Amino acid sequence: MAKPATVKIKLVSTADTGFYYVTKKNPRNITEKMVQRKYDPVVRKHVEFKETKIK
Repeated sequence: MAKPATVKIKLVSTADTGFYYVTKKNPRNITEKMVQRKYDPVVRKHVEFKETKIK
């Protein structure tokens, strides 16, 4: 069987609240670490979220 093209990643808030999103990405197309600006409900603002591995 072939490996799936997408892998699950965790996007962790840079506001150090511990809040995170879980999403998928295709590492063949997006080789660098993903950074997105999303809403953090703990600080009630949009902040940057950086990619980490799911443990």
